[in-house]
Amino acid sequence: MKLKVKGKHVILSFVLLVTGFILALSYELTNERQAELTPGYERQWRHEDELRNQISNLQERNQELQEELREYQTEVRLLEDDIASESAEQELRTTNLIEDLDRLRKVVGNVPVKGPGLEVSLEDASYVPEGSNPNDYIVHEIHVQKVVHELFVAGAEAIAINGHRISHKSYIQCAGPVIIIDGNTSYAPFVVTAIGDGEKFEQAISLVGGVKDQLLNDGISIRIQQQGLIELDPYLTEGG
Repeated sequence: MKLKVKGKHVILSFVLLVTGFILALSYELTNERQAELTPGYERQWRHEDELRNQISNLQERNQELQEELREYQTEVRLLEDDIASESAEQELRTTNLIEDLDRLRKVVGNVPVKGPGLEVSLEDASYVPEGSNPNDYIVHEIHVQKVVHELFVAGAEAIAINGHRISHKSYIQCAGPVIIIDGNTSYAPFVVTAIGDGEKFEQAISLVGGVKDQLLNDGISIRIQQQGLIELDPYLTEGG
């Protein structure tokens, strides 16, 4: 039995054959292309993964460094505070030493001094009862010494008697109606000047039963006056 092959069947068969060949060739080429691309893609992926890991490690290290930096900054601030505190204490000690030295220089009379203060004048009694010893009614060195001592205790920076500066080595002697201060003869009235808080000095001398009352009981005339400005030369310039 003979089969008749029609033209359209031949064409269809040929088309199917070509299509199959194309599909097979395309599949083969795709496999080959994928085989060529896969190693490069893996390398690229591994490289990117390494970069990500490096970035992550760097971020962690950066955070650690920031923590260390904050710790160092805290330590620096503490050190700065300690240094500032020590500097302030040292400055205070230096200031106190300078003030003490300046005060001692004034007390011993090495430097000129000026400022407000108090003036205390002592005079012999204006009236001597008949039959009394006149020597009992004149100013003696003990009276002057009481005033000087009270003023120093009250905080006087510098003291002078009739302009003669008193120092730590001063001596006061009585010779009848006169007083000798470090070899300098002074006559009544004896004016004691002190630099410092005049109001405080006056209160100290005027205490009940204090220096003022004692002098008045001895018949000594006393006058107390606060001064806005007193100037005293150094002890050495007085020739004492």
